[in-house]
Amino acid sequence: MKRLLAATAFLAMAANAQAADLAVKAPYLKAPVAMVYDWTGFYLGVNAGVGVGRNNQTLTFPGFPSFEQSYLSPFGALGGVQAGYNWQTNTMFGRLVLGVEADIQGAGIRDNDTCLLTCRAAPQTAGQFDQRLDWFGTVRGRVGFANGPVLRYFTGGFAYGNVKTSITENIPLAGFPATFTSSQTRGGWTFGSGVEAALGGNWSAKIEYLYVDLGNKRDTFALGGFPQTLDSEIRQNIYRVGLNYRIGGNGTYAPGPVANWTGLYLGGNFGSATARNETSLAVLGTNERFTLAPEGKIGGVQAGYNWQAANFVLGVEADIQGSTQKDNRTCVVNCQGANGTFANYDAKLPWFGTVRGRIGYSAGPALLYATGGYAYGSIKTNIDSAFLNGPVSSRFSETKGGWTVGAGIETPATLFSFFGPNWTSKSEYLYIDLGSTSGIIADPGGPAVSTTKVTEHIFRSGLNYHFNSPVVAKY
Repeated sequence: MKRLLAATAFLAMAANAQAADLAVKAPYLKAPVAMVYDWTGFYLGVNAGVGVGRNNQTLTFPGFPSFEQSYLSPFGALGGVQAGYNWQTNTMFGRLVLGVEADIQGAGIRDNDTCLLTCRAAPQTAGQFDQRLDWFGTVRGRVGFANGPVLRYFTGGFAYGNVKTSITENIPLAGFPATFTSSQTRGGWTFGSGVEAALGGNWSAKIEYLYVDLGNKRDTFALGGFPQTLDSEIRQNIYRVGLNYRIGGNGTYAPGPVANWTGLYLGGNFGSATARNETSLAVLGTNERFTLAPEGKIGGVQAGYNWQAANFVLGVEADIQGSTQKDNRTCVVNCQGANGTFANYDAKLPWFGTVRGRIGYSAGPALLYATGGYAYGSIKTNIDSAFLNGPVSSRFSETKGGWTVGAGIETPATLFSFFGPNWTSKSEYLYIDLGSTSGIIADPGGPAVSTTKVTEHIFRSGLNYHFNSPVVAKY
């Protein structure tokens, strides 16, 4: 009996020693249960970001034969205010959040770089475009699932805004130069997605993407006695961050245990990309300026490593992406088909990648970060042209390097309890600049030079697996 008791005591001491040793070596600590965070309530906030238009336009000019087509791409900063109300309820799938939100934005979104109709200096012949979105607003529903102080949501509803378009033509005939101007307040629709994370008290921060469609507009007018028609799509991509204050909400809320972000992670991502490639084509004494706008889906993988000191996180991350981006609707230099001059473009960005630093702040389980570094990618441009003695098919392909900046939010991935504590999800925006690329079209009637400045706007979401699990509070 004494031997049995002694053996039992020895095993107990050994188990305690082993448990103490494991506690020292454990990759993360189990967080205590936190109070349930409730998103229900009224909120007010502010936001800021950028907008990128992708407005395909066709100018039909029968009096001076031209059927050119390209993208007007108004680009610029925006800022505004929003107000909304959320209702949170428990379902068999988790904590469902339903809401409504309205916002109004001032914007400096403009494209005044496009110049068509040969855009010749001597003798002067040009059609200078200027399109802008000075303000817009939305009224949307929101539906999402909350993981305590983190809300991921989809949103959609009504959109409206003021669109101004002007064309100044200068043709060496009577009645020129002349300008046509149109200003319309238009209605349409919008949809998008975002992630919002509580910061403490009644404050929360969000990152969001919206696609805004304000319909198609047709302007008929005459300049210098020439009847003309301008058909234009009005499409806008909105990337913005925001800060909200909830009135009467979890005013006493303090972020729970800070997640342990230190360590290696691997993951995948999916999203969308819109390029805004300012392009010029110099041929036969002309220099037309327009925008190529390859757009499509992207998907890829990323790997990174984080270092953490208290709430502050430093990291490095590399990713590689495949892309379906394409623009094959642009035609410049009169575009009269087989019997006249034309240049049909087919622009693609089939893949790209980045190597970036990250710096962030962890508010409880959420990591808010800025990122920036090196970017690289493949640029492919096909041009089918006919100037004096065409047609000619030209193919250009180049891998270019440049830079990127952006921001995002990363949070625990616990949707429907499918993922464990090692998994996180992120949503981020990246701006990429790959510099300029040029190609020479060897037309028998004279060489033409096409030059393109390549810039990208990326919004993507991803999943990461951390080999050192973050601390995740139980909400």
